[in-house]
Amino acid sequence: MISRRTALIAGGAGVAVVGGGAGAIAVANREKPEPPSPPSTRDGKVLWRNWSGIQHSYPAQRLAPKDEGELAAAIKAAPAPVRVVGSGHSFTGLIPTDGTLVTLDGMSGITGWDGDKAQVMAGTRLGALGPALAEKGRAMANLPDINKQSLGGALGTATHGTGRTLKAVHGDVTALTLVTAEGKVIEADARRRPDVLAAAQVSLGALGVITRATLNTTINRRLKRQVWVEPLEESLAKAEERWARHRNFEFYAVPFTGLAANITHDETDEAATVRTPSQDDAFLEVLRSLRNLLGFSTGMRKAAAKALLGSVEPETAVDEGWKLLSTERPVRFNEMEYHLPAEVHLKVLAEVVALIEKERPDVFFPIEARRVAPDDAWLSPFQGGERGSIAVHAHYKDDYRLLFELVEPVFLRNGGRPHWGKLHSLKAPQLAALYPRWGEFLEVRRELDPDGRLLNPYLKALFGVG
Repeated sequence: MISRRTALIAGGAGVAVVGGGAGAIAVANREKPEPPSPPSTRDGKVLWRNWSGIQHSYPAQRLAPKDEGELAAAIKAAPAPVRVVGSGHSFTGLIPTDGTLVTLDGMSGITGWDGDKAQVMAGTRLGALGPALAEKGRAMANLPDINKQSLGGALGTATHGTGRTLKAVHGDVTALTLVTAEGKVIEADARRRPDVLAAAQVSLGALGVITRATLNTTINRRLKRQVWVEPLEESLAKAEERWARHRNFEFYAVPFTGLAANITHDETDEAATVRTPSQDDAFLEVLRSLRNLLGFSTGMRKAAAKALLGSVEPETAVDEGWKLLSTERPVRFNEMEYHLPAEVHLKVLAEVVALIEKERPDVFFPIEARRVAPDDAWLSPFQGGERGSIAVHAHYKDDYRLLFELVEPVFLRNGGRPHWGKLHSLKAPQLAALYPRWGEFLEVRRELDPDGRLLNPYLKALFGVG
């Protein structure tokens, strides 16, 4: 959305405006990364760490099974807690364990077809699934913003894209295979254990290890991607109409700029074009420079941002959907995302932006707004009605406590449900009030893992166990 040359110009312009003033230094000095964890312990246990660096552990054992039989045999004797990791892109404490860490990287690929339904191994990365489906002329109906996740990880955390009529990834699952902590293999679909299917579509890895899933697919169509920057007020005013009109629509409210970046994707018969390399990292560097140099003055910061970014040229690209819907995210961050009832979605977004601009000049990451169709999975944040998502980010070197202290209370007052892979503070009592099928999920969990061998301390608090 912005060239690297413009990013460099922005840095120079900021210096010229501020003249190296000391007022900006206090904001820049908020960047205080946590000290690195040792790569191993004295007894030889090797460090596992998530993508952003805020979760880590030293598992006593690691498993990398090649098939369900090997997994079922090994998991029975594996030291607990047993946790399964995909790409490590979740920010919550879902994965850390001093017991057994399982990776399904050796269990990937499409293993079969039933009409237009594909049977996919849970270790398959979403980025690899796109071209594999395309070979058969098929595609996933939608994709999340980041495609590095494994299919199993995406299902476990209710990972989603955007689109008023498009469900999260788990909404297209019609059957799945689950290996329990006792090594039992369960096949679940609408006829065989429909309760397990409804619970396991979004299960946080608490029922067993999902090894494969059957997914509905769609025709692989070209999409036209359009990206443009406009005043935030205009984006807020037109968002509902855009969600109704476009296959995919999302926008990013950019605090301290008065601007928003909008993205649409629509089916097209136009010829494919070459997509220019993503400039998101350069865009972020501009925003970070403005934060560091002009953070002491909201007025000056907004004026500089509008001058530098307000006239950015729109971007257009045409290609197959799996090539366009997801984006590379090289800049690390920590994130909180809540899913709000559609009727309060935009009101809450405007409130969050205003609150951040009033209280936290250190924030510079854009705030993402998406819309997701409902589904019936018991722990789906989208269960029971259309929801709007708001994702607030903090640079991985910055203090992210503002997400809990400033932003989360706004989400909770408005009936928000947390993204299972993103930061939140909720425990069993609050979650039980948000999910009508919470009790039924816990019953299935107790049946499939009566000894709690899949529960690490984080999940025990989440489910009210012990």
